[in-house]
Amino acid sequence: MTDFAAIILAAGKGTRMKSNLHKVLHPIAGKPMLMHLLDEFEALGPQRMVVVVGDRREQIDAALEGRDVVTALQDPQHGTAHAALQAREALSGFSGNILVAFGDVPMVRAETVRKLTEALSGGAKVAVLGFRPADALAYGRIIASDDGTVSKMVEFKDATEREKKTRLCNSGLIVAHSDDMWPLLDAVGNDNAQGEYYLPDVATGAIARGDKVVVVETNADEVAGINSRSELAAAEGRWQAARREAAMDDGATLKAPDSVFFSHDTVLGRDVTVEPHVVFGPGVSVADGVHIKAYSHLEGAQLASGVQVGPFARLRPGAVLEENSFVGNFVEMKKATLGKGAKASHLSYIGDATVGENANIGAGTITCNYDGYFKHQTVIGDRAFIGSNSALVAPVTIGADAIVAAGSTVSRDVGAGDLRMVRGEQLVKQGWADRFHDAMKKKKAAAKSKG
Repeated sequence: MTDFAAIILAAGKGTRMKSNLHKVLHPIAGKPMLMHLLDEFEALGPQRMVVVVGDRREQIDAALEGRDVVTALQDPQHGTAHAALQAREALSGFSGNILVAFGDVPMVRAETVRKLTEALSGGAKVAVLGFRPADALAYGRIIASDDGTVSKMVEFKDATEREKKTRLCNSGLIVAHSDDMWPLLDAVGNDNAQGEYYLPDVATGAIARGDKVVVVETNADEVAGINSRSELAAAEGRWQAARREAAMDDGATLKAPDSVFFSHDTVLGRDVTVEPHVVFGPGVSVADGVHIKAYSHLEGAQLASGVQVGPFARLRPGAVLEENSFVGNFVEMKKATLGKGAKASHLSYIGDATVGENANIGAGTITCNYDGYFKHQTVIGDRAFIGSNSALVAPVTIGADAIVAAGSTVSRDVGAGDLRMVRGEQLVKQGWADRFHDAMKKKKAAAKSKG
């Protein structure tokens, strides 16, 4: 599809979202809905992509930085056909098929766009994307023959009772060759109650001049528009449901699928087990045979084969767990590597650290990595044993096979094979506790008798 260009309309105010963030930048599975659409279109190798902007243009410009996408401004805003015309300058000199899509209809697949474009090869001048929802509501209707030839496009309010019974509805997406698209857009009028120029009139105009218009059908979920928070949540739900099914089809076990949430880029290997209420943020890669226990949260983490995580573990960006390592309940990792076979079983924070193979991190261990100004590294050698309730004040290195006694605060390096014990002297006062209890009981009894 080297002769393909896309116009994405994103100039609306999105007032129903009630948000300071532009509507098309609200995320689904951690990725802005506009980026879902652009990523699909980029898979087709378009020559150009143009996003038509208006309200809060600066937000979209910032989000598109670094992408081969240009923006075109619609100001003032006079409807969807008028919006598409604003991309003409950005597509100057382009000759090929032009798709017009909507930034708030983010789940359109590349394969659907390919089918829509290929529909022009049979002599049609315009192809539109239709769908058959469970409830057609007030969608515009497409009147078409069995072979997909469109005889009429009609808005619901203008449809006859017979036409309203038609279940084939208009998604709004449309494709035509540039030689046809621009003249048809120019010919769209605004003789309607709103005085605006509407994109479906491109197809209506083509039919009026005797051109063939065809419809390609897809499922309703793919072309569901998002205009409110509830619709955003519904889209998230559909995406997650599809991703869970895909994960299980690919060989992962989800104990309670509806409670697991994936990011757009989550990678799971085979024979991965995910227990209930696990959340994957962006940037997580999980190798084969990993077991992630309940209520764990992972983001920006890399898990090698045989790793166990959780329950109630938190893996933050930069966490790397090598083969057969183990992170238990209430352990947090950030910018840290846990070597092969190493264990941090419970109640620990491991940040800006490298933990060697088969090392053991005792309960309550903290790597004190921040001095209020800078982050510092902790290095723990192979087979080192860190006793419970230890504080490792970075920068510090614990050598291979070293032992840090429980309750120690370590601020200097520990050599390989050494024992480091940092504790205050223990004093024993025999009978002191008995005398204390006796005195306090008498004092309490006296106070009670006075009261």
